[in-house]
Amino acid sequence: MYAIVEIAGQQFKVEKGQEIFVHRLEGEEGAKLDFDRVLLIEDGKKIKVGTPNVVGAKVSTKILSHLKGDKVIVFKKKRRKGYKVKNGHRQYLTKISIESITA
Repeated sequence: MYAIVEIAGQQFKVEKGQEIFVHRLEGEEGAKLDFDRVLLIEDGKKIKVGTPNVVGAKVSTKILSHLKGDKVIVFKKKRRKGYKVKNGHRQYLTKISIESITA
């Protein structure tokens, strides 16, 4: 069984027991969150597609930790002009575990 759910403006294909990284969410570590913006549910035999959301569907999750992603280097250069800029960026992330999917 899997579902496609919208979390923090992004769509994820999730299954029970899976751990995923999403953009930083509000809440303490160990807190439980429910997401009701479920776009699709597949349970092995049939598929329910929402218009835009599946009515009554819910994905329950638990916050495992808050962390920062890997550093991404942004380097800009214009040749023959002496222009060089180097910046780094680390995205704030939240690691969540999928506890259950209900239709």
